[in-house]
This record gives sequence, C-alpha cells and structure tokens, in this order.
Amino acid sequence: MNAPATVTRYADLIRGDHVHGSLYTDPAIFQEELRKIWYRTWVYVGHESEVPNAHDFVMKSIGPQPVIMTRDAAGKVHLLQNRCPHRGNEVCQQARGNSRTFTCPFHNWTFGIDGKLQAFAFADGYDGQDMSGLGMAPVPRVASYRGFVFGSFAADGPTLEEHLGGAADTLDRLCEHSPEGKVEITAGFLQHRVKANWKFVLENETDGYHPAFVHASIFKVAESGIGGLYGSKSTALTRDFGGGHTELDLRPEFRRLDKPMGWFGTTPERLPEYTAAMNESYGETKAREIMIDGTPHVMIFPNLFVAEIQIFVIQPRAVDDTIQHVTALQFKGAKEMNRRLRQQTMGSVGPAGFLLADDSEMYERTHRGCQSLDPEWLFLGRGAHRERDDADGFRVSHATDEVPSRGIWQHYKSLMESA
Repeated sequence: MNAPATVTRYADLIRGDHVHGSLYTDPAIFQEELRKIWYRTWVYVGHESEVPNAHDFVMKSIGPQPVIMTRDAAGKVHLLQNRCPHRGNEVCQQARGNSRTFTCPFHNWTFGIDGKLQAFAFADGYDGQDMSGLGMAPVPRVASYRGFVFGSFAADGPTLEEHLGGAADTLDRLCEHSPEGKVEITAGFLQHRVKANWKFVLENETDGYHPAFVHASIFKVAESGIGGLYGSKSTALTRDFGGGHTELDLRPEFRRLDKPMGWFGTTPERLPEYTAAMNESYGETKAREIMIDGTPHVMIFPNLFVAEIQIFVIQPRAVDDTIQHVTALQFKGAKEMNRRLRQQTMGSVGPAGFLLADDSEMYERTHRGCQSLDPEWLFLGRGAHRERDDADGFRVSHATDEVPSRGIWQHYKSLMESA
C-alpha cells in the first residue's frame, strides 16, 4: 500500500535516509503543509527593486495565496492580501503598475496603497458604523534582507535573520557581484508550470547528482565545462545550513581553476567595464576573489532558489501542480554584465531553453512514479558515510551527495510535527 495509516505521524514517514512516497502525493499532507510551512514560516515574496517608486505595486504570492507587494509614499514596502473585506472579491487584477489606490470592482470600495479603506460607495448606508478596521488585510510580518522581501502569515516567530541563519551569507556573497553591492530584479519573469509536487523541485535545486546525466545533452551542445563540476572527481561540496536551507558550493572547483569570471564562462578582458567597476569598488585583490568564486547556488527554504545567474521562486498550487517563476539576476552598476546575464538566462531557461525543460521532465516523471504502489520508500542515503562538519559547523559532503535532501527532510519533519 502506498497510503500510510495516518498522515499525522511524520516520524513514521521520514526515517533517516528514507522518505515515504505519500509525502509527495497525498492531498491531505499538502493541505497540512500549507498550514504549517507556507502560512507559518518566512516565505520569499519579491525584491524591493520590483517596486522602486512610490505607489508601485506588483502581484506576488505566498504559496497559492495571491499577495500584492506595494510601496507607499514614505518608501515603506507592504504585502497585502488580495481580498476585499466586504464580500471577498479580488481587488487587484493587474500584474503590476503604479496607483495611489485600489478599487474593488464589485461594490467600488477603495483602498490606499497601504491597504487602508479610504472610501465606499453610497456612504449613508453605513451611518453610525465603525468602518476603520475594514481594510485589505496585510501579511502580518514583513521583513527584508539585502533587498529580498519575505512575508509570514504568523504574527509571531523567529526573526527573518534567525530564519535565514547561515544562508544569509550566500545573499551577501551574491550582492558582492554588484559594484554597488545591490541586486536588482528588473528583467521580467518567465513561468514554468509542472504537474509535480513542489518538494521535487525544492530537492532538485541543490541536487548535484543529476546534472551530469539529465543535462548531458545541453552541456555537450554548448561545449560547457559545467558537467565536470558535478563529476566524481569534483572538489565542490553540498552543504546543509540547517533550517531547510541548502547549497551546492562550487567555489572549491573555481578556486582550483583560479580563473576570474571562469564561473560565467568568460574572462575579465571580455567584460572590461564590469571588471574596472569591480576593481574600483572592492580593490583588485578582493574583486579578483569575488570574480573567481562566482555567485552562489543556494536553495533558501521553502521557495527561493539562487541559481548563479538567475533566481527561481517556487509556488505550490496543489499537491501535483507547481509553478517556477524565473528571472535573470541583474547587478546594480553592471550594465555590461547584465546584458549577458539576460542572454544566458534566456538560453538556459527561456521558452527555447533546454536546461529547465530537462528538469521539468524529471519532476513530472518522478511524481508519476511515486504514485506506483511499490517500492513505497525513496532512498536518500548517498554520501552518508562521508558527511562531515565544515569550519562553520555546517554539514557538508561531496557535490553529488544527498546531504541537502536529508537536511531538508529533517527540517520538514520538525515543522510538520509541530502543533
């Protein structure tokens, strides 16, 4: 039988390096995930650069819930739930824009960019009633780290910095690739939808075991050396930061090769303006280190994936329905670099790109496979014998080992077993 006797005892479904197939396919488990993960923990929503001006807004989500990210006249970023408090109608229908107000199309209630109720039609019908609390509901907690905006439906809990833990350093490292120390999300998003559970996507983002096989064709056509980063002789590492955050750390390989901009498949000479700006900002020694190490490959639980040249935002819609929102990273003050980042993103994950098409096929095949009755359990034991702690106390192992998956599932179990 593929269905467990109970969906509430997660210790029975997650046993060390084995996880039960029903964790990916059971609709009841998915609904509990929404309550205990997506509507309780910190979830990445968007970037401050997506609403650069007063009264800007952009539609986002927390899990399947639509959320509007706005910026008010004082510069404060808000996250609003897209629901009119009168009769529940969706207030905003535009993907993005600039407006001082939102007006519900059903009964013409009007709200400020901060969600507060400003006006309502035929006001005499509410004489004597207190309408002050009838605004668009805000997401209870909003916080930002290096411009990355997170929201939590829980009124209380760990701070965003506590949530990020050691993974915060990867966002610091990412921002260093801008001469001005800032990331911008301005290239526009593509959406890739798969008939698969969101956790297949979550695990795959820092799975270094699959690239040499799943992506072999694109690596060969592009004459890329990326496949070698995930070979048996690679010095790259997988890392579990705790808290569900995981990393494929390719820096050991890039440092061994010792080629500035080698991580990006180019040289400083081909990006002279960018190189000069980096040298000016950081000094030649530090700039060279940054340009050798490259950008991080990190999965910030539960939904933000920084994939060297782009970010992916995971949105679960149902137990078997997931959207990945993807856009090219852009570095402030790096026009020359940004053009190539956009080009490479389109080539790898654009409508005609092969990289995400390969992964999407694997997600859907795996989801279908997990609906078979036997074997019930998935085995995640690769590299368990050679795990170790790094200098910072984080669990690491070889680039092809399943340290990230084991770390994700241990954190998942702790969340799902909570009251």
